[in-house]
Amino acid sequence: MVLSRFWLTIFIASILFTVVALFSGNNYTIDYILNGKKDDPILVSELYLKQVPSFVRDSIEKAPDMTLVVNRDTLNPDSTYVYKNQTVKVYSGVQKSDGLLPTCKNTLMDIILPLIAYLAFFCGLMELLIISGASEKIAKLLSPVFAKVFPSVPKNHESISYMTLNFAANFLGLDSAATPFGLKAMQSLQEINPEKDKASDAQIMFMCLHAAGLTLIPTSIIGYRAAQNATNPADVMLPCIITSFIGTLAALILVGIRQRINFLSATLLVAIMSVVAVIVGLLFYINGLDLIGKSFFTANLSGLMLVAIIGATLIFSFINEKKFTEKQTTIFDTFVEGSKNGIQTGVKIFPYVLAMLVAISFFRNSGLFEIISHWIAIGFSQIGVAKDVTDSLPVAMLRPFSSGGSRGFMIDAMQNFGPDSFTGRLVCIFQCSAETTFYVIAVYFGSVNIKNTRYTLATMLLVDFICVLAAIMVASWFFVRG
Repeated sequence: MVLSRFWLTIFIASILFTVVALFSGNNYTIDYILNGKKDDPILVSELYLKQVPSFVRDSIEKAPDMTLVVNRDTLNPDSTYVYKNQTVKVYSGVQKSDGLLPTCKNTLMDIILPLIAYLAFFCGLMELLIISGASEKIAKLLSPVFAKVFPSVPKNHESISYMTLNFAANFLGLDSAATPFGLKAMQSLQEINPEKDKASDAQIMFMCLHAAGLTLIPTSIIGYRAAQNATNPADVMLPCIITSFIGTLAALILVGIRQRINFLSATLLVAIMSVVAVIVGLLFYINGLDLIGKSFFTANLSGLMLVAIIGATLIFSFINEKKFTEKQTTIFDTFVEGSKNGIQTGVKIFPYVLAMLVAISFFRNSGLFEIISHWIAIGFSQIGVAKDVTDSLPVAMLRPFSSGGSRGFMIDAMQNFGPDSFTGRLVCIFQCSAETTFYVIAVYFGSVNIKNTRYTLATMLLVDFICVLAAIMVASWFFVRG
């Protein structure tokens, strides 16, 4: 309910701001709001040839292709004048985000269809884990710890194995695997939720821990830095691990206090210290590798772990094939049945994702986001925050709304400031250490038709803010000398 009102407010405010902009001096056409493509030139006006300045008119008439690029202080910078069919089209700037109709198309083609493919595959694997009995063994193994963090979840409940696989996938940077496991966990938790339209304590805890996104191998971030020719693409790996770990602890503590979890439990303390020991050990190991060793390690570990998970699932299923026979099915038929469930889940969440992304499109294209981020940057600069940090803030601000949008700002920052600059490194840590909060809430709660998310959104945004502060401090510690 809170999330729906938030997006409705954003949507209405963006539309009103767009209407005002259309009738202001900027004179933007409605076409770029509805049909424009990201990074395309924006059509700001269309004039008759006699209406453009004389020196521009003369130049257009002399130009062989009837196109002229003008860059003068007296005119809009980088304006492009295109003469065609007796009129001159004036373009200025670039599209900040896809318009309404391209967003609708891209949501289906670039997000939902690939997501459905991932869901189909990994839900098929999860069905094998269930029938073979592997999920039950995982649940029994981890029940002592999960009983402390999720006290409302029954002992050995199947949701424990799904949550474990989700956390493990995030831990290894396997985003494509994390979402199907997470959706299955939410559906399983919904079965024991007494109020079906309101988020349960267990669902809120799971969502906040998932959003904190403890990451061990930030594979995609390293790949983007390598593409931008960073001297050492993996140099942000340790800061990413530390920042995401701080965010995960913050999520556990914030939600745990609200849900009155006993943090002094010996089982919970041992589990937390074990994770800390693994991370510290990994940090020491990676820090001892040379540049080539780090690149090889980060490039291959996640992929090998994914192959190992798939292989172990299939081997365990063949070993326990009699369990499939007892249920009058086969390993192949079980995989197909699980895949069908994954497809149904993808279709179910499509409207929620579409509504959110359309609102984001209006929010960015209206110019409202830029105005807000500009004034926030000014506010930070007035209290002494360095320009290197304020230049990175668009990524931190957009990350909760759009992974693609914040990724675009991250790449743009590396291109403009350099991948080895403080700004270029900080934006990478921002991108890695936080989650697309609104997207995750829309997808996960939408998959189980929960409308009242209670305090989930506020907590996740607070964790995002903590991750931003932690990223700035950790980046300063690693990359600021003297």
